[in-house]
Amino acid sequence: MVVSIASDHAGYDLRMTVKKHLEEMGLEVIDGGAVSATEAFSYVEAGKKVATDVVSGKADRGIAICGTGIGISIVCNKFKGIRCALCHDAYTARMCRQHNDANVIAFGGRVIGSAVALGMIDAFFEEEFAAGRHAVRVGDISSIEEVNFK
Repeated sequence: MVVSIASDHAGYDLRMTVKKHLEEMGLEVIDGGAVSATEAFSYVEAGKKVATDVVSGKADRGIAICGTGIGISIVCNKFKGIRCALCHDAYTARMCRQHNDANVIAFGGRVIGSAVALGMIDAFFEEEFAAGRHAVRVGDISSIEEVNFK
């Protein structure tokens, strides 16, 4: 599995921790975004990187990190085909996969610590989409995209 990960400067340190964890899991990582925690980098550009990689098929899933996770998740969800979930713990990470077939997870580098982030990453990559009634709802989301993303 190929994973695209990007962050702004506020998420840089946590991104480096998560990237190492992904590599230890044996996943291929496409790394993008800020080059340090001190040099300003826009969460808009980081979100575009992750979303573009996933939509194009270059990556199977994405991880987007900014200070709070809010701005970068908004950016990712502006792309047709992206279902980016802003998560705060392993439960929300598990549910976004199980019920929403989320293909991008977002969180805040200034909001959660590395232990919580790694627990979310494990849940996000272990959990499968439950399909069934949830597939109908994901289909409904795609129908909304067809109308609103022209």
